[in-house]
Amino acid sequence: MIVAKENLPKLTPEEYFAWEEQQLEKHELIDGQVYPMGIYGMSGGSKNHSLLAARFITLFSNHLEGSCCDTATSDLRIKIVGTNNYTYPDISVTCDDRDKTTIQYITYPCLIVEILSPSTEAYDRSGKFRQYRKNPNLQDYLLVSSTAMEIDLYHKNEAGDWLIINYQTGDTVELKSINLSFAIEQIYRNLDLTPEPESTQLS
Repeated sequence: MIVAKENLPKLTPEEYFAWEEQQLEKHELIDGQVYPMGIYGMSGGSKNHSLLAARFITLFSNHLEGSCCDTATSDLRIKIVGTNNYTYPDISVTCDDRDKTTIQYITYPCLIVEILSPSTEAYDRSGKFRQYRKNPNLQDYLLVSSTAMEIDLYHKNEAGDWLIINYQTGDTVELKSINLSFAIEQIYRNLDLTPEPESTQLS
């Protein structure tokens, strides 16, 4: 269950930015309420989570070098279009000039990546994706397992419909949003994919 930070009144975006600067962990802002990212497993993540995120950032940055696109880490907020809500994805890519004019967040990423963990998967697949889909520029939403060689791609086609493509061992992942294809083994090389013991998973 998602739990808001206790004893805090609803915050405006400006109040949220100022308040979060004084905090030791990142927080989302949803409908005026702040939610500590530690609840979702976004701080203090596993070794695989960190390695996978680093590999995607390197892959995207190298591929997009010299272009107008920017690749961002989990330190950059996304503003949800048409709302005053802000989230932190693991990785985002924007090629929109409007995002070059903002300092504390971006609004129009074409690609978002979330590295899954047992405590975050349900939220990443449902509530968080519903927020992200409000962005008309978003074309690819990539959900990456940290315990198996498996990636789910939610891709928006030209008709505006979201298709789900599952990639596993031996597959080539295609991201049309940034015109990039790569072997799934390139991302998962040398990782220990032993599932986490159930006793360490959050319910």
